[in-house]
Amino acid sequence: MSVLVFAEHQSGTFKKSAFEAVSYGRKTADQLGVECIALVGGSQIDNAGQLGTWGASRVVHIADGTLDSFDSQSWSAAIAEAATQLGATVIILNHSANGKTLLGRLAVRLNAGSVSAASALPQTEGSFVVRKNVFSGKAFADYELSSDIKVLSIINNAIPPQELGQPVSPETLSVAIPGPKVTIREVNRIEGTTPLPEAELVVSAGRGMKGPEHWGIIEELADALGATTACSRPVSDTGWRPHHEHVGQTGIAIRPNLYIAIGISGAIQHLAGVNRSKTIVVINKDPEAPFFKAADYGIVADLFDVVPKLTEAVRAFKAAQ
Repeated sequence: MSVLVFAEHQSGTFKKSAFEAVSYGRKTADQLGVECIALVGGSQIDNAGQLGTWGASRVVHIADGTLDSFDSQSWSAAIAEAATQLGATVIILNHSANGKTLLGRLAVRLNAGSVSAASALPQTEGSFVVRKNVFSGKAFADYELSSDIKVLSIINNAIPPQELGQPVSPETLSVAIPGPKVTIREVNRIEGTTPLPEAELVVSAGRGMKGPEHWGIIEELADALGATTACSRPVSDTGWRPHHEHVGQTGIAIRPNLYIAIGISGAIQHLAGVNRSKTIVVINKDPEAPFFKAADYGIVADLFDVVPKLTEAVRAFKAAQ
């Protein structure tokens, strides 16, 4: 028996979310008294053995070029067969775009119970219970899984990655993989910044910026903090900022360690996508802005006065370190 963790990578490089998934898998495996196995796939992956540092007792590599491009049908077949060969009773995925497409397929293939967007380690004494956020993060729901095999996807920052072991030597696993039914001709990725779903620090702004020509002060603050920039829906809809920066219920849902909302009123649709941030700082000159009710810290002031001063303070603080 084992816990199997699908460790996502991009062009052979693992993301922080992969380390989170492995640490989550290791802690779950320890509760169940079984081993934690990390599964990677593709023709070539650098440093797959490092997953042992984050808790994997074994790292298994399906060295097949079919998996170089993500196709949910090919990947779900590969993971399902690997789970069968390795005797996995729990399969862990990230709640990423790829993980979301795999969850249902794996549940059907393996006749497994599933829970998406788990936010805490499962309770395994007596029964197997998984907790997740519901009602846009305003409440929790506990799901009991009674199937022999369970499939879970975990949200970012559910638990921090921890160094729970040592690097291991990857093993090769052979599985039958059906050819992809979709041909990928081109992949365009945003380069140079941490993607919003993985960002730990986010600086976001809204219509209070008055126009795209003022966005430089937001980028300067984000640069000083080492943060990723984001925006509200009206800002992306009017073309001030690209759509991939839109966070909220109809955009990207995030849960960074720090979310700074600048010139955003805090409509319920926006709050639904960011209210699971660990710390929320709101800067708005309107003391009645709804966002202040969700904020851990609030500054009632003109953002054009506050943001440059905040950037200077961050730079001075870092320079003194």
